[in-house]
Amino acid sequence: MKILITGGAGFIGSNFVHYWVKNHPGDEIVVLDKLAYAGNSQNLEEVKNKIKFIKGDICDPTVVDEAVSGMDVVVHFAAESHVDRSILEPDEFVQTNIVGTHRLLKAALKHRVQRFHHVSTDEVFGQIPLESKEKWNEESPYNPRSPYSASKAASDHLVRAYFTTYGLPITISNCSNNFGPFHFPEKFIPLAITNLLEGKKIPIYKPGNQVRDWLYVDDHCEAIDLVLKKGRAGETYLVGADHREYTNMEVAKMILRLLDKGDEFLEIVGDRPGHDVKYAIDSSKIRNELGWAPKHGFEERLKTTVEWYRENTGWWQAVKSGEYLKYFEQNYQNR
Repeated sequence: MKILITGGAGFIGSNFVHYWVKNHPGDEIVVLDKLAYAGNSQNLEEVKNKIKFIKGDICDPTVVDEAVSGMDVVVHFAAESHVDRSILEPDEFVQTNIVGTHRLLKAALKHRVQRFHHVSTDEVFGQIPLESKEKWNEESPYNPRSPYSASKAASDHLVRAYFTTYGLPITISNCSNNFGPFHFPEKFIPLAITNLLEGKKIPIYKPGNQVRDWLYVDDHCEAIDLVLKKGRAGETYLVGADHREYTNMEVAKMILRLLDKGDEFLEIVGDRPGHDVKYAIDSSKIRNELGWAPKHGFEERLKTTVEWYRENTGWWQAVKSGEYLKYFEQNYQNR
């Protein structure tokens, strides 16, 4: 099989490339990534001889057409994905997440790919009240609250429209917050870990009670594999962890303990505009229909993730230089 993985040098995308190389060694793997701020070719260093890499933008129709030509499957990770950046720079999110997805859909239809899988987020559903026991499922209404989630919601609708209107065989997965190796250190867990390793504090958005459903990235990769193998064309599958949700403060304190730091390394900062207070996913559909279940517990894999950042200081120190520092100062220092 020939598989194109867009955004394959990013966090989840690169983990998926590693997963696919390991579990499907006979497949021809092509990665398309423009290597923007969160794309890092070092993420693919260990598998570079087992894949074909194309440096290019999914908004470029010529690049996309050439990349999709001859592919059996497209797995679409490429996206602008950080909520805070979408508040500062929404134009990029509209271009990449909506226009870029549309370019890929047109090429997939033209070249008659057997499956177009679109990787999306639970953030398209908005937020759940803190006191509520509600969990989102595939029938939950969309209610995006940031430019990031709005752009992802629009891309989801485009993907479904290509199935209904043109018969393109698509599937969609909406996942909860991922964590694990190669996670870009502007996101909460890797930011907390790397800041502590540098002797800095963990910034916590006020008041720290925001709740998230954390999914280890390998479990997410396996879920996508199952959707590609067994998922029905036109269907959406929600992918979340099976443990309880955690507040940001709880996660921060767990990381403090793993790195032998005290609460003096916590710093409460002003909340971001429109901050969603709670996410929670009901994964019954993918469990019942496809037999998927996460294999990794949160606390176990949080420890694994901390150790990965301990052992790969060169990777994250390079990432946290230059433009990243400018972003950090702009986003956190004045709150």
